[in-house]
Amino acid sequence: MTESSVTRRDFHRLILAAGAGFLVSPPLSSSSRLDLPFVHPGLLHSVADLERMRDAVRAGREPIAAGFEKLRQHPLSSPNYVPHKFGDEIGRNPSINFGEFDSDANAAYQCSLMAAITGDNRYATVARAIVLGWSASLQRVSGADAVLMAGLGPFKFVNAAEILRHMNELDEPGATSCVGMLHRAILPTIIDFAPFANGNWDTAAVKTMLAIAVFCDDQALFERALLYYLHGDGDGSLNHYIYENGQCQESGRDQQHTQLGLAHMGDACQIAWNQGWDLYGAQNNRLLRGFEYTAAYNLGEQVEFRPDVDQTGHYRHNVISPPGALRPVYEQILAHYQVLRGLAAPAVAKAVEKLRPEGAAQGADHTGFGTLLYARTADDPSSAPWPVLPIALNAVSRGKTIELDWLKPRAAASSVLKRNGVRMHVSPDSGSFRDAHIAPGRQYTYRFAADTIASFTPTAISIMSGLPSGWAGVPLGNPAVAGNVQFDGEVIAICAAGRRLMQSGNQDEGFFVAVPQSTSRIRVRFIPQVASQFVTFGIAYRSGFAADAGSVALLVMPSGGARERRDWTVRLMARDASGTVTILSDSPLALPVVSYGRLMKPVWLRLEANDSLLTTAFSTDGSTWVGAGQSARLKQGRIGLIASSGIPEITTVVRFKAEIT
Repeated sequence: MTESSVTRRDFHRLILAAGAGFLVSPPLSSSSRLDLPFVHPGLLHSVADLERMRDAVRAGREPIAAGFEKLRQHPLSSPNYVPHKFGDEIGRNPSINFGEFDSDANAAYQCSLMAAITGDNRYATVARAIVLGWSASLQRVSGADAVLMAGLGPFKFVNAAEILRHMNELDEPGATSCVGMLHRAILPTIIDFAPFANGNWDTAAVKTMLAIAVFCDDQALFERALLYYLHGDGDGSLNHYIYENGQCQESGRDQQHTQLGLAHMGDACQIAWNQGWDLYGAQNNRLLRGFEYTAAYNLGEQVEFRPDVDQTGHYRHNVISPPGALRPVYEQILAHYQVLRGLAAPAVAKAVEKLRPEGAAQGADHTGFGTLLYARTADDPSSAPWPVLPIALNAVSRGKTIELDWLKPRAAASSVLKRNGVRMHVSPDSGSFRDAHIAPGRQYTYRFAADTIASFTPTAISIMSGLPSGWAGVPLGNPAVAGNVQFDGEVIAICAAGRRLMQSGNQDEGFFVAVPQSTSRIRVRFIPQVASQFVTFGIAYRSGFAADAGSVALLVMPSGGARERRDWTVRLMARDASGTVTILSDSPLALPVVSYGRLMKPVWLRLEANDSLLTTAFSTDGSTWVGAGQSARLKQGRIGLIASSGIPEITTVVRFKAEIT
């Protein structure tokens, strides 16, 4: 049998038959078949991981045996644990079954581990009761901190369900019930991540989305989470959370949240690793830089700190926060980078030495028990990677080129990169490619395709080289960071920095995308969410591209409120030749568009131009329109989309779908 003809199920059977030291799996239920897109179990723990823990505990091998004692002695690891009353809602700020759900999720995860390691079915009985109970009852997640509520406890919950299903302790109806709950209650809460918050919110959403994607065998969801980890708008994407020098977005806030955000990222990388992709290695092992910087600082070493402002504009830090206690998050990183990969991690190693054996996390904040879960030697067996295709393909149009990058597999299946269906001479192992053989204003679709049948089909990506004929992208004023526009044939993404738009006596700073001059009507839909909480965006009719040009603009913008509880409005404004700005109408936005001061739902904007008047309207559902006012039409002008981050030194991305006539 050739490698190209081996199915994922066959591959794992061959490994097991070869006696590679893996746990001999029980018969697989239909909900965990290995011919599906993902390997199961394959969240934080593979079959090999469970076997390694089990054998080390039985042999009393240190430090794993000591790590196991930390788990065994914890009160939530008890076979006598009694689950709380299952409810239809969990919420945080205000709390609704907050502590109860997180306690049960911790107990389910810890007891499922105890069952897998000891073989004692009493633990599995406890974990199963929790998974089935909450799966049947939970309908929604609520509160100002709903993303955290859905991103922390549910991560442990779905890991427990994955282990139980592997052990045949969660049958097909039970797994189906769990999938249903994850889709109706958890996913809607985290589906757009949390770009409005500090980065640990984003990172929690990413890892939980990856876990749900694997458990539910959802390829598109898996790539959505990976793309956000690698390229997302908020503070929790890789380059926004960890800077080049290893400093983190929350380093100036406090060390506990910094370590928490890093721990979430490690969990995301572990899931991707178990499924065959090297997320740990992304951006030249940037995650390791973040851990090394943070461990070194909290161990008393000097580090370089650069004053920074985050993607929301809310959080500015001029000095690093005081050193704090080490959280139990370092064993996983040491095991991967230093033991498995042979990369130096001296500060992480010192942190591990100080903490070992790692115990429980605080509540459901992160995983904990890292010594048991991850401590290893180079000789310990690990999951052999199944050959997979590159995924998380990303494309950016820059000048006369299109720049591509993707997530590389641990072991690459034979594949090709195709552009508009035609094979390109690109090595998938390169991780990136600059396509210079393009025509302006043309749309290109790229995708990786297998030379043979593959169980995972990567998502294709489309991008236009520049803008369509008759369109123009123009920076306004002199923002500190240059903006740009990307168009995939459907969604227009304006990336813009800038201090202001439409303020009396001030020039605009931002970015303007003009549609063809013949346009007399434009309707756009804002696609949430946006990172900057000082952003202004909408549609405008401008007399020219100068920063102080006369204009009429229908804008979505903040209108007051506290730092994390912004008020938002749809405002019609006009600037005359003298530079004076007049507010023509103001329409505050409310639920469900704005929730806890955040723009959570779409807003539709419309502008129509006739011989003498500009007429505007907005909608919060796409069908019922509210007039926003009228203004005299400028003698000459261009209609277009406009955006400014409201933060001079930081860009934000605003996405629209537009219809023009």
